[in-house]
Amino acid sequence: MPDRFHSIYSHGFIRAAVCVPTLRVADPVFNALRISELAREAAEAHAAVALFPEMGLSAYSNEDLFHQDALLSATESALSRIVEGSRDLSPVLLAGAPLRFEGKLFNCAVAIYRGNILGVVPKTYLPNYREFYEKRQFTSGMNALSREVRLLGQTVPFGTDLVFEAGNVPGFCMAVEVCEDVWTPIPPSTYGALAGATVLANLSASNITVGKAQYRRLLCAGQSGRCLAAYLYSAAGPGESTTDLAWDGYALIYENNELLAESWRFSDDEQIVLADIDLERLVQERMRTTSFNDTVGIYRERLSRIRRIPFEFVVPRGDIPLIRQVERFPFVPSDTEKRDERCYEAYNIQVHGLMKRLAASGIDRLVIGVSGGLDSTHSLIVAARTMDRLGLSRKNILAYTMPGFATSRTTHENARRLMASLEVSAGEIDIRPSAMQMLRNIGHPFAQDQPVYDVTFENVQAGERTSHLFRLANRHHALVLGTGDLSELALGWTTYGVGDHMSHYNVNASVPKTLIQHLIRWVVDTRQFDSETSGILTAVLDTEISPELVPALTADADQPAQRTEEKIGPYELQDFNLYYITRYGFRPSKVAFLALHAWGDAERGRWSDLIPPEKRHQYDLPAIKKWLDLFLYRFFKISQFKRSAMPNGPKVGSGGSLSPRGDWRAPSDAEASVWLEELREKVPDPRVEKGST
Repeated sequence: MPDRFHSIYSHGFIRAAVCVPTLRVADPVFNALRISELAREAAEAHAAVALFPEMGLSAYSNEDLFHQDALLSATESALSRIVEGSRDLSPVLLAGAPLRFEGKLFNCAVAIYRGNILGVVPKTYLPNYREFYEKRQFTSGMNALSREVRLLGQTVPFGTDLVFEAGNVPGFCMAVEVCEDVWTPIPPSTYGALAGATVLANLSASNITVGKAQYRRLLCAGQSGRCLAAYLYSAAGPGESTTDLAWDGYALIYENNELLAESWRFSDDEQIVLADIDLERLVQERMRTTSFNDTVGIYRERLSRIRRIPFEFVVPRGDIPLIRQVERFPFVPSDTEKRDERCYEAYNIQVHGLMKRLAASGIDRLVIGVSGGLDSTHSLIVAARTMDRLGLSRKNILAYTMPGFATSRTTHENARRLMASLEVSAGEIDIRPSAMQMLRNIGHPFAQDQPVYDVTFENVQAGERTSHLFRLANRHHALVLGTGDLSELALGWTTYGVGDHMSHYNVNASVPKTLIQHLIRWVVDTRQFDSETSGILTAVLDTEISPELVPALTADADQPAQRTEEKIGPYELQDFNLYYITRYGFRPSKVAFLALHAWGDAERGRWSDLIPPEKRHQYDLPAIKKWLDLFLYRFFKISQFKRSAMPNGPKVGSGGSLSPRGDWRAPSDAEASVWLEELREKVPDPRVEKGST
């Protein structure tokens, strides 16, 4: 494997090409030329695998011409040209041809790599209904007797039980099936996946009828999702006979139910679509999904008979940038429709979780501290909607703003206005007297008029707020509603115990900062509340994130002395790191590679329309490496003890819970060295690498 940071092949990806060549019916010479040309284009694009349609060498629509020796012999001859021409090409070629073995004719997929035939996979299920008559010409692979055949002077593996495995590229393992195979209850590729194949390829012809394209998409998506695999699909295109049928030339690439690439349908020209497949992601998903591996046990006897065909893959060299879409905000899709659905679900998960907790406890009141910042604002609007759903008055929400030594006019006013707008029971408790008494009691220099703003000074204020909230809950028979979010839990940016770490129930515990920002924007955009409330929510979004625990150093009290993101990094980057570290367990260098692709250029890729242009940031590799380094240290080394003792709260999204009961179980005294060393060794310093070639 190359050691260059800027190549996809250094980070567990391979590039796949699905090709739809122009062909002529019963003209193998022409068809071989077109296949070879597209194969070369795939190689120039640094592809590792190139898939072609079913019987693309002869054309699928030959009908009884398949029983003509001249056509079959010409097809074998054309196949030899493709094999010979593959010697200097990067991808494994998967081409379709009618081939004769055992006195039978099989509809075959031929795996070709650098002048060798790796194996031949015959079609298992031959459709013989409606417009299909394949059993008239072909024999099912189930009826083959041979496990090896002679083809073009080579003895090659033959059968439906083959998987092709690149021994030098972890996870690069392929299983192949042909058209109708995927339309059956248990496609042959299912067994290939259970035997370790991460890339499933379908050579298809598949004529088109009205409504069929959507069903094919669902089949490919579903098979990739069930098998935790990539699924490549190529249908026949321009040139097939239209005597009785029509063809749309559709090419698809899915990965675990996610569409990565698709071709145009009904194109007049041949096409090639490319996508980068994340093999490490697929392997990680299988490793975590115990039900997938339990299925292996059920079919162990059959799977033990599957033959693994090894080959050594020649990895393309040089810088090979990622062509895959990587969301800047992995917790929030940039697509408007998907984002709105995600926000709707997240918001209602929070509301329903709180509804159940109130019902189960027999308590109908909530106590919440409202700072005028993002997190408490979102918790408050969730609480308001919960009361609405339960048919209770919003006055049952006892909301308190609790100014301290560093509370700004802006946040204080936002908090008061929001509480009034939502018509909750609003109160204010100045914590400075009790905090000062605590500082005196413990002999802190600030109590003697010394400007010492250390962690003790900060946590005394956080503790006073939480202490007041719990005693208020006791007095009013209420539950303390937490406000701290997933991002803060990941970074340990929360005051443990008697502080913002603790509550009776925390609706935000599984919601990262970037999702909270989007949720509030979504609440405004979808008019969940009146226009006055929406205006206040917008003002909160425009306020700089700060814990407001250290007094401002200037006369302007609205300029916070603490800017959270200057201390622990931009939340948009740290949420990106959090997602890929916890959801997939990726190596830090891969996370940095993905982050550079997503955040390196503000002009590249899609942005959510809820992110205003002035907040569309970009980060270079040194910044990405710096903040990822900090994330790894804080996440793995110093913060787990807080997560091990966190309050209850609903899991909202995949990769979105750090609760030891919900999704994340880890030791509180682990070391971070393996992650930090991997990052520091594998991610280059651009200033050093700039002059390299």
